[in-house]
Amino acid sequence: MKLHILKGISITLLIALIATQSHAQATKAGTDIMAKMLQYQAMGLQVVVVKKGEISYTHAFGLKDAESNTQLTDKDIFRIASISKSFSATSIMQLAEAKKLSLKDDFSKLVGFKIRNPKFPETVITLKMVMSHTASINDSQGYFSLDAINPDKNPDFAKCYNNYEPGTGYQYCNLDFNMVGTVIEKISGERFDQYVKHHILDPLGLYGGYCVDSLDKSRFATLYEYDAKAKKLNPSPAAYNPRSDEIAKYQIGYSTPIFSPTGGMKISATDLAKYMTMHMNKGNYHGVKIISKKSAKEMQTVVAEKDNYGLAIMTKPDLIPGYIMKGHTGSAYGLYSAMFFQPDEKFGFVVITNGCNVGEYDGVNPFLKDVMNILYDNFIK
Repeated sequence: MKLHILKGISITLLIALIATQSHAQATKAGTDIMAKMLQYQAMGLQVVVVKKGEISYTHAFGLKDAESNTQLTDKDIFRIASISKSFSATSIMQLAEAKKLSLKDDFSKLVGFKIRNPKFPETVITLKMVMSHTASINDSQGYFSLDAINPDKNPDFAKCYNNYEPGTGYQYCNLDFNMVGTVIEKISGERFDQYVKHHILDPLGLYGGYCVDSLDKSRFATLYEYDAKAKKLNPSPAAYNPRSDEIAKYQIGYSTPIFSPTGGMKISATDLAKYMTMHMNKGNYHGVKIISKKSAKEMQTVVAEKDNYGLAIMTKPDLIPGYIMKGHTGSAYGLYSAMFFQPDEKFGFVVITNGCNVGEYDGVNPFLKDVMNILYDNFIK
């Protein structure tokens, strides 16, 4: 009887010790993160830690909206910018698995008008080239409309192409993924935002999407762009432009850039972390299969060595010391986002800020990189 009581006390003490240790870790991480927020003049920040394939820590710091002095919460959502590209790539992998297209397909045939670099007219530009930014295409003519690169719409379309042969070089290009979104519509017959909702978000139980009018606007975190001259953060209301009039005249298979497949996903860090974990688990999250292991591995395999870019998944060897991380970043309207995971050790981070002062930088936003390393040191190391 006494031994049983002692065992009970030991278990109770162990649970209390673990709880105390977890609280201490969270407190230390929070203190260090808030110091970084001051250093970088950050407005608000959502962070999520995934450990052993499960979400182990979430927190929101700072403000959702400065004008109303509203605190940011875990439930608030952001336009996450270029991490959105991975949702488009995931959709393409689903369609490829269904044998509705192939990554080797001539992109011209998929998108519905000629995609050829005039300097290399005999070289076929494939879907995989477009998805890996190796198609020799650039954003010089804009990317908010497919007219930019359509030879029948823009007399200067040739300026959209670089001076190297498709497949031999790399340039990050937003137009690439707005065209990929168009292909998703043409092949599936569903409007782009609806396809992603029905085939990725809903199966995973995630709240978010590309269509502003389909979401609860009270949950949008205001985005703030840093004005270096005035040395302050200014709100960017255009980030959540619903573009309702344009959607009313929508032409499926051509108007797709309205939803910005390249950067228009709106979602919270917590739900984004669940999506990230699906990729970390090679296409599966809590028994829900989104893509096959083969497709997940292909997305994570480097195609362009210049930026270690795969199919909307980057490989970063210098993000967390000693580890090779996979994921993507985003920046637009003052927002900065990062989603990175370690597929073998099953840990990862999602960090999103709605505004900060980082100046010029290469690679991952230094503020977000610092925060991810704080999270690593306190919750994973």
